Amino acid sequence: MNKVILVGRLTRDPEVRYSSGDQAMAIARYSLAVDRRARRDSGSGDQQTADFINIVAFGRDGEFAEKYLRKGMRILVEGRIQTGSYTNKDGQKVYTTDVVVERHEFVESKGSSQGGGSGDAFVPAPSGQSDGGDGFMNIPDGIDEELPFN
Repeated sequence: MNKVILVGRLTRDPEVRYSSGDQAMAIARYSLAVDRRARRDSGSGDQQTADFINIVAFGRDGEFAEKYLRKGMRILVEGRIQTGSYTNKDGQKVYTTDVVVERHEFVESKGSSQGGGSGDAFVPAPSGQSDGGDGFMNIPDGIDEELPFN
C-alpha cells in the first residue's frame, strides 16, 4: 500500500501549469514544510526541524491549489509517493520523489494562521464574496459543477 498523510505549511505559492491538448489539465507543484522532532545528543531536549516535501496535484486538485492555496497556509495532504528520474542538461541522471495529491484539506481557519484561532477548517472566500462571519464562504446557487469537491 502506498499512502501518505502530511500536515504542514506551504513554503511558496503553488506553481501551476496546464497540459497541452484538447483537454488541458492543471498541474500544480509546491513544497510543504512538515515538522519533525529530532533528539539532540547534548541532552537539551527535543529540537524541532522540518522536512520539505515536494507535492504535485493534477486536474481538479491542481485547480483547487491554484485558486485557494497560498504560502504559509497550513494544510493536510493525503496522497501517494511517486518516484521518477530524468537526465538534466549536463547529462546527469536526477532522481525525484513527489507526493501526488489525492485530497487536500485546510487544517486551520484564516484567523489562526495569522496568530491564534480555533483550528477549524475553512474555504477562503474568493475576492468579491464574503463569508457569513463563521469562517465559511457562502456558495452561490448553481455553481455545483465548479466546486473542487462533492
